[in-house]
This record gives sequence, structure tokens and C-alpha cells, in this order.
Amino acid sequence: MVAIKSAEIEHVQGIARVCCEGCMDTYKGIRSPENIERNNQRFYNRERILGEIGESAGWDGYIVALDQNEVVGAIGGGMLDNKESEVYVLYLDPNRRGEGIGTKLLDFLTDIQRKKGAKKQWVSVQKGNMKGIPFYERRGFRKVAEQPAYSNAGNEDYLSLRYLREI
Repeated sequence: MVAIKSAEIEHVQGIARVCCEGCMDTYKGIRSPENIERNNQRFYNRERILGEIGESAGWDGYIVALDQNEVVGAIGGGMLDNKESEVYVLYLDPNRRGEGIGTKLLDFLTDIQRKKGAKKQWVSVQKGNMKGIPFYERRGFRKVAEQPAYSNAGNEDYLSLRYLREI
């Protein structure tokens, strides 16, 4: 049975693994291998995750899905202001997709953000990400904008779709 809880230091390696593997699985064929590797090194390295385990301003801390104490999914987000929140990261072990783990993670984070006063929730999804786009649309998110991806570097021109839902 999968349990959802706020991450602890002992989950850092599992978060890094799930995020890196999930990122590679999600963006294969959508982004260059160099872009994927650069972003994995930047966002999902041990030191950064260790510093982001707990809450801080605008960050609700990592939340993990555990199956027999193994991290099989991770989510993170935060408040943008008093009424709006954001999902910044959500990845699963690629072998665990379709089990409802992503929904449980999103629901757990959404409950935290509602308790903090959020009425709206944002997420950015890579244009062409046919794993993420249907997931978020089935949960009530609607596309409101298209913009350059946050992680673009040099002459990269990847696009992110901005989605919003009422919570």
C-alpha cells in the first residue's frame, strides 16, 4: 500500500532517483538529452533536495509517495501569494504510472495549499508532454497561457503551457 507523507532526510536519494528517472521518461523525444541531463543535475541533485525537504517561504516542502519505505513518487509546490499556489514538480517512478499515485500526491499538496488559503492552483507543463497534460486536464486544470520554458538555456526554445484550476 502506498503512503503519502511529508518528506524526511532519509527520502532525499529516493526523491532524486524518482525525479531524474521520471524526467527522463517524460521528456524523452520532447527535449534534447543534454537539456534533460542539465535540468536533472540542476534541480534533482542531493544537496538541493536536502535543502528543500522542509517548508520555506513559497515552498511547501517535498511530499513523497512511499511503498514499503521506497520513494515511488514526489511532489513539491508552494504559495505564490495569499490566494494562489503552484505545483512546481511532480514525478513518479516510470514503472508505477497509472496506479493513482500522482493523484494522491496532488490531492495531498492541494489540501496543504487550501489550508494556507489558496483558491487557485497553477502548474506549468511542457508543450507536447502527453503524460502530464491529460493528467492535469482530468483534474480540472485549464490551459490559460503558453510561455518559454523556465529551464531554457542558450538557444533553446521549449515552451511551457500554463494551467490553472480553482481549488
